[in-house]
Order: sequence, then structure tokens, then C-alpha cells
Amino acid sequence: MKLGILGGGLTGLTLASFYGDGCEVLEKDDVCGGLCRTVTKDGYSYDYGGHIIFSRDAEVLDFMVKVLGDNAVRYRRNNRIWFKGRFVKYPFENDLAALPKEDTFDCLFHFLTRDYPEPKNFKEWCYYRFGKGIADRYMIPYNEKIWNIETDKLGLEWVEGRVPDPPLEDVLKSALGIETEGYTHQLYFYYPKRGGIEALIHALEAKIRHVEKDFYVRKVRRENGAWIVSDGATERRYDQIVSTIPIFDLLDALERVPEKVREASRALRYNSLICVMVAARSGKPSDKFAVYFPQRELRFHRVCFYDFFGASCVPAGKTLAVAEITANRGDGTYEMTDEEIIEHVISGLEREGFIKRSEVCETDVARQKYAYVVNDLNYSKNLKTVRDFVRSIGVVLCGRFSEWEYLNMDACIRHSKDCALQLLENK
Repeated sequence: MKLGILGGGLTGLTLASFYGDGCEVLEKDDVCGGLCRTVTKDGYSYDYGGHIIFSRDAEVLDFMVKVLGDNAVRYRRNNRIWFKGRFVKYPFENDLAALPKEDTFDCLFHFLTRDYPEPKNFKEWCYYRFGKGIADRYMIPYNEKIWNIETDKLGLEWVEGRVPDPPLEDVLKSALGIETEGYTHQLYFYYPKRGGIEALIHALEAKIRHVEKDFYVRKVRRENGAWIVSDGATERRYDQIVSTIPIFDLLDALERVPEKVREASRALRYNSLICVMVAARSGKPSDKFAVYFPQRELRFHRVCFYDFFGASCVPAGKTLAVAEITANRGDGTYEMTDEEIIEHVISGLEREGFIKRSEVCETDVARQKYAYVVNDLNYSKNLKTVRDFVRSIGVVLCGRFSEWEYLNMDACIRHSKDCALQLLENK
């Protein structure tokens, strides 16, 4: 059976590596990677989003580390939240003693006395699970920034396994200043010694025999029991296809898509990502990779400091901060020019004491259309309509933007492996 894999991002390449001979990857860009891409500029390098390599899934973690080989370096997490001019350990509820005393009391009191009905949306869940103190200070403002939507319009399908769910013992210890660690599966992580996160993509691509780049999938049709995939100039014929490209792009390429399916797809919500690089001439390397900013007046929700990884990302004697901003067309942020958004980031970081404007020596902006899948209240209903149609015609979906699930890198790899094994079994 000849298999066609639409899309050469992390999911597509991983799927091809597990499937082996008899498959071909079609990638629209001149390089593979999708969201797992690394930007290089004048000796600086940073990723589209703060990618790190970790997982609760030991098999998947082992796979990623082995793919990188001697290019994998292990680090200990030291991420922080910036709250009222001080660093608070991530996750927030694991460092309540670091807050001003009034905040510590309020967070702990409301955590212990919370009594809310079963939640129907994410805002209600924040109160239900954490209480008013933690919810109002961190959970709600931070999540409304990253998701770019009010939390009472977010559903709950994505929460389990992604949002920390602290035991009472840990919260009590954290309020008293007793060291605890939440989210322990992220306590240690890996990152490439050279090449940024894209090194993982290159290592995977080297294992695959057939990757066709600059092939934009424009038409997909069924003909005489085979799938025909065209970029408008060239056609490829396959016995089976797996789509890892955004579900919108697949539907645009398919023939005779029912209007109710198109209507459901138009209702699926996503966020785009804007990464703003700010390099400075001096300063010591950061001992933190990521800092989270719940402050509503700042458009960026997270800043990653790539000097944490040393000379592979930053020239000697320089520092490199990359602010991440989610945006949607029409929200005002999306329409800002690169110059305007750079100015906002520099002003914000300077006001919070992270940089000096006079030391800034290089800037850059990278924009990614598809970054985060947003689980709004109608997510499940609309997604089921789309998936049912695509599966009814025999197309297999795999990956974050194809399955339309908020999957981390490790989950994309797990889905890819499981998909490949199923296809091989049905060969």
C-alpha cells in the first residue's frame, strides 16, 4: 500500500518514520517543521513558541531523545511567574509563600473554603478547583491572555492533564514556604545542544526516504479506488492518505464538502502566534527559561530567555528574550505592525525591569497563523461534524491542526506512532 502523508511537520515526519517504506510526505514549504521551526538572525536563534522536550509518556520521551542522539541536553526546570514585581514558582499554587502576605492568606483561605457547583466552563472550573484567590490573581487573567477569549467561553475538554491539579498537601506546604514541586513530569526537560527545536525535525527527516517539499496540497479527490493529490501542476496517486495539515486546508482541497461541514469548520476557533525577539548587549545569562506574565496591560503572556541555553542560541555576552503573543484577526493586536509590537514588548519589559532600552541591539518578529486550538463551548459539536465527514470519506486525520486538538509535541508523536501501527496492521 502506498501511503500519502499531507504535511511535513512534527506529526507527518514522525508518522513517516514509524511507517517506514511505502510512504511519501508532501510539504507545502521549502523546509519541514510546521510549528516546530527555529528562526536564526545575526547569530541569534529562537523557536516558534517555547518548545521543550518532556513527557509523562516514557516511550515517547525516549524516542525524542534517541532521535536527537548526542545533540540532546538535559535541563532542570526553573520557570517562574512574574507577579507584583516578584518571581513566583510555576505553577502558581506551588509557591504561595512568595506572594505578599495578604495575597497568600486570600489564596489559601479561598482554596480551603471553596464551595462551587460543578463547573460548566473553564472560568467556573478555576473557581471550583482553585478558589477565588488563585483564580482571580493568576488562572483567569493568564488564561484569558493566552487563549485570547473570556474564560467563561472556554470549554473543559482540554483541561485534564494540561492544567495543574494540586493536592491539598502541596498547597498547604507552599503557603507555609515548604518546598514543593508541581507538574513533576516537567521538572526535567531536554533541548537540542545545537540547531534549536528544528534539530529534532532535521533528525527525523534524515530517516525518511521520500519527502516532497514545495508541494501545496490544492486538490484531493477519489478516483478508481485511489486518492489523487494535486498541487495544481503535479498529481500524486496513493492507496491511502493521512492528513496532518490544518483541517481548513484539507476541506478547501476536497470536493463536494457539505455546507453544514463547512459551516462547522468556520466555527472552529484558533489563535495565531506572534513571537517578538529582543536581544540586549549586556547582562548575565538567565537562570530561567520561561517567565509567565498574567498582567492584563501586557499583551505578551510568556517570555522565553534563550540565553538559558548558552552559545548555541546567543552570541557571547548577549541576552535574548522572546515574548509570545496570541492574536486573532480583528482583535487589534493582530493588526499591529512589527514596529508597533516590538515597541510594546520593549516598553513592557523595561517597565517590569527585565531589560534596558539602551541595551537593545537586535529585534525580530515571527508570525505563525495556526498556533493554538481553542476549545470554546461549541468545540465538541462542531469538531464532531467535521471529523465525521472526513472519516466517512476515508481520510485519516492525525496531529494538532488536523485532529483539531491541543496536542503537545509528545502527544503528536504518540498519535503518529499509534496511527502508523494501525495503518500497518490494516495493510
